[in-house]
Amino acid sequence: MKKINTAVRLLALFGMVGAFTSCVSPRASGGVGEYLDDSAITNVVKSRLAADDLLKSFQIGVGTYQGSVQLSGSVDSKRAFDKAAEIALSVKGVRSITNNLVVK
Repeated sequence: MKKINTAVRLLALFGMVGAFTSCVSPRASGGVGEYLDDSAITNVVKSRLAADDLLKSFQIGVGTYQGSVQLSGSVDSKRAFDKAAEIALSVKGVRSITNNLVVK
């Protein structure tokens, strides 16, 4: 009887471990270092955009996943559109950008 109880408990434990590990998000599966790198890249891009005289008045969203930066929001000129992309590409660790800014 004790062997059956032990086997059932182990089976339940393995089932719970399997359930928890299958719920890991894709972002976390890349590793903590990668997530921190993406977060750092996002912060640097945001701060450089905010520091630029041409872009500081615009609300530009920045997201990063595996070194790929996505810009979103709106700007008032093609010059601002290009400048935002240039700034994002100048940040160490950025592999590519997707510029979804809209010129209004």
